[in-house]
Amino acid sequence: MIREEREKLEEKWLSPFAQQSSNTLGRQLEEEKCDIRTDYQRDRDRIVYSKAFRRLKHKTQVFLSPEGDHYRTRLTHTLEVSQIARTIARSLRLNEDLTEAVALGHDLGHTPFGHTGESVLNAICPHGFKHNEQSIRVVEVLERENGLNLTWEVRDGIRHHTGNGTAKTLEGQLIKYADRIAYINHDIEDAIRGKVISEEELPRECVKVLGNKSSKRINNMVVNIIENSKDKNHIKMSEEFQMATNELRDFMFKNVYIGSAAKKDEMKAQNIIRELYKHIRETPELMPEETAVMLKKFDLDRVVCDYIAGMTDRYAVKKFNEIFIPASWR
Repeated sequence: MIREEREKLEEKWLSPFAQQSSNTLGRQLEEEKCDIRTDYQRDRDRIVYSKAFRRLKHKTQVFLSPEGDHYRTRLTHTLEVSQIARTIARSLRLNEDLTEAVALGHDLGHTPFGHTGESVLNAICPHGFKHNEQSIRVVEVLERENGLNLTWEVRDGIRHHTGNGTAKTLEGQLIKYADRIAYINHDIEDAIRGKVISEEELPRECVKVLGNKSSKRINNMVVNIIENSKDKNHIKMSEEFQMATNELRDFMFKNVYIGSAAKKDEMKAQNIIRELYKHIRETPELMPEETAVMLKKFDLDRVVCDYIAGMTDRYAVKKFNEIFIPASWR
């Protein structure tokens, strides 16, 4: 079978530190293997064909409802993370299929209006809210009838792409780096395009170390990771690059992510999420049938949170208008 041939090629080609498809810890529910695709290839395909993945195209990255066509969305961010991660994985002879699956699934649980929506749901939902944990909930519970039934390694990588935890595979670990490389640099591009910051305002020492353009910075950061991780059982940057990356990220939080012109409608977005949550919790019959059926398994707050977290920006605005804005009389 083609799958078995592929698995044998992995044994010959992949680094001894890579995760081989044939050695997966398996799925939540056992199922018959595919004749053609490895388990990680199947996981990648299931993610790409999921409804949650399609919704990412209408979810905010940084700019809320940007008018220009060139600003990133959560979907384009995901694709850029995947490209960066695959480049690193291939150079280190890691499992590229596993890497791609984790990259494509890492933000499936993100809310409308980006981290603004995430912070509101975390504050008002008794269960709390973290988008990486919600991404796991999407693939384990919310998609299809019983989730996507992904392999353990893909789910582990998705869960640990952010926060203090560390993925068990190197493929999962490198997603945390690829995610940060992608969002720092493309958010700089978008912020400059939106005249929120200028190229000259970027920290001089960071630019000196990492590069003076996004393309150069991405290339230099990727090369640095490869040079410091090749033939090793870890994924890391050099200390100099790590410090410059952290400083550049801090600069973005101070000048773009919090209180900047890019966030001028943040209070409005927060109000939309907050009022939708409160109203739908009081009138759960407003939820679609496919969502309401989850009340048989989970409590009301959990289901309402799932419903709102799954909304796109424009759907959240549409539902808010339907509920709270009077329609013109005809």
